[in-house]
Amino acid sequence: MKEKIIENISNPSQLEILYRADKNGFEQAIKVISDSHGHETAIQFWKERLNYKEDSASVFSKNEFWLAFKLIFIAGLIANIVNIKGINQELFLSRNISFIIIPFVSAYFLWKQKIKMNVKLVIAALFGISALYINLLPNAPTSSSINLVYIHLPIFLWCILGYAFMSDSYLSTGKRIEFLKYNGDLLVISVILFLAGMLFTVLTIGLFELIGMNIAEFYVKYIGIWGISAIPILGTYLINTNPQIINKVTPIIAKIFTPLVFINLTIYLVILIGKGKYPHQDRNLLLIYNALLVGVMALIFFSVAEIEKNKKGYYNTIILLGLSVLTIIINGIALSAISYRLLEYGITPNRIAVLGTNIIIFVNLMMVAVQLLKAIRNNTSLTEVQNSTAKYLPIYAIWVGLVAFLLPLIFGYK
Repeated sequence: MKEKIIENISNPSQLEILYRADKNGFEQAIKVISDSHGHETAIQFWKERLNYKEDSASVFSKNEFWLAFKLIFIAGLIANIVNIKGINQELFLSRNISFIIIPFVSAYFLWKQKIKMNVKLVIAALFGISALYINLLPNAPTSSSINLVYIHLPIFLWCILGYAFMSDSYLSTGKRIEFLKYNGDLLVISVILFLAGMLFTVLTIGLFELIGMNIAEFYVKYIGIWGISAIPILGTYLINTNPQIINKVTPIIAKIFTPLVFINLTIYLVILIGKGKYPHQDRNLLLIYNALLVGVMALIFFSVAEIEKNKKGYYNTIILLGLSVLTIIINGIALSAISYRLLEYGITPNRIAVLGTNIIIFVNLMMVAVQLLKAIRNNTSLTEVQNSTAKYLPIYAIWVGLVAFLLPLIFGYK
């Protein structure tokens, strides 16, 4: 091995081949050769590479851990307001569930990034105004416009979280892409933490039942709700302290599911056209279409990230283009359906909100498809595909703000 390394000391690719063929032998040979050839740049490089020890994954990270712990504790206290006697639990949770989570995740980033005080005050004011607004709304369960606030205000709060994440770099497409990737990672780690928490709950309740104590109601009511509020904060902490583990999961999931979703949607559209069952009369089917559009947009984004990272995937890019075209067709069907319902049954807050959302997603999908087509034709980077989504985020933010704050006012909270 020593002779082979010396022969190829100016051939980096061959040295890499030798290393991969016999890692242990290569490492031992480098140690011996470094005595006589230590002045060679290649030997210096390999010594550093072989001696480098990557930081091990750590759950406890000094000040960050205690910050996360404090935020979880306060979030849990607020979540337990629901258990105070006389509180309307359903009304409280429907209006405040997002305030138990999003402001505390934002506080984590505000602390971590040492953001200026004036920015902190703006973000705190936005959260405060939003909390007052939703809790001062009339208690009208049948009001479509108020129900839209329950759906869209959490998304508006998510946009504020994005501002806390990006801070002074909110105009940077790169920072917006980082924020979108963080959300994908948070979703994955939150599901894992939730499943782990469910397993822990079952074991705990089961153990106490063995000694004749039924703690299920108490545990779910007082401990479980604390755990639910803790998951996003703990997930954010783990993503920031262990990026080498978490960041690998989301792209893998996207890589696996992208071709599956493409095949599934192709079959679905063929059957849909064959049976002629469109969502023009089916409101629930129309809602499923909208959820599907958001899901596919996320899948395309993370698949692009995986392809871009590996710098390969011509056929994967073609699949993504096909997926985006299929989704555009589905979006077109949804737009047709909501337009029909508007003309046939009149204007309502729900129909206005769904129409606006579909138009915005349709334009975004068209931009993504155009960029994918350019990348395939010119065999170029997919960076612009990510950028087209990142640049479009303010449009989503403006729209959800209008739906949450302006639409109920226009329709008189009906």
